[in-house]
Amino acid sequence: MRTILTLVALVALAGTAAADVKKVPVDYKFDGVTLKGELYFDDALAGKLPGVLVVHEWWGLNEYARGRAAALAKLGYAAFACDMYGDGKTVEHPQDATKMAGDVRKNMAVWQGRAKAALDAMAKQDKVDATKMAAIGYCFGGSTALQLAYTGADLKAVVTFHSALPAVTAEQAKAIKAKVLINHGAQDKFISEESIDKFTATLTDAKVDLDFRNYAGSVHSFTVPDAGKHKIDGMAYNEAADKESWTAMKDLFKKTLGK
Repeated sequence: MRTILTLVALVALAGTAAADVKKVPVDYKFDGVTLKGELYFDDALAGKLPGVLVVHEWWGLNEYARGRAAALAKLGYAAFACDMYGDGKTVEHPQDATKMAGDVRKNMAVWQGRAKAALDAMAKQDKVDATKMAAIGYCFGGSTALQLAYTGADLKAVVTFHSALPAVTAEQAKAIKAKVLINHGAQDKFISEESIDKFTATLTDAKVDLDFRNYAGSVHSFTVPDAGKHKIDGMAYNEAADKESWTAMKDLFKKTLGK
């Protein structure tokens, strides 16, 4: 009898165990530049899944961004970790990161174009339900997700984490289709109060569904566990804010993506 019960228990556990997250490299192009993204999903889930575009920090598509994409896959999404620099380039030194991100930001056609190319690449994947897509981003990646929303991209939700708030015109704000969640460190000295006020006012006037959350005691990069390794004043991890902002994102996705 004990043997039978043990076998039943093992079968039950096998039935509930999630498959390993699968990673599929996806190369795509914009303006002659090859961009190297990665699609993450749970292969045990049948059918098409809501798609979430994940945009990296200024370092490029590194292990942190990959980890966030994998975490989304475990929640039941098809997460596409995109490449905003080309050829999968990553950097380690802050000066190099400043240059790489700056080169993209100074050319709006490139900045928005590469973001749209990433969204298009994700939408074409067999595992992705192109009618249910969202975008998230960290620091530079959050600004990129907003720039994508400004183009009128077909997104249900946009979520930023410790991101700058790029200038937005009234026309761009009216083009936003997504519900927007901004996760901001209340003590983030890199984001000016003026930029916050202008951003929120413009989106409010355009009647965008905006949820702006301040996390007390948090500075820039509050979701990045090793944020302090470069010893940049004003960048530090905050576990409580990391967890709370992730939960806020999950709640929004349940409402907008149905999962």
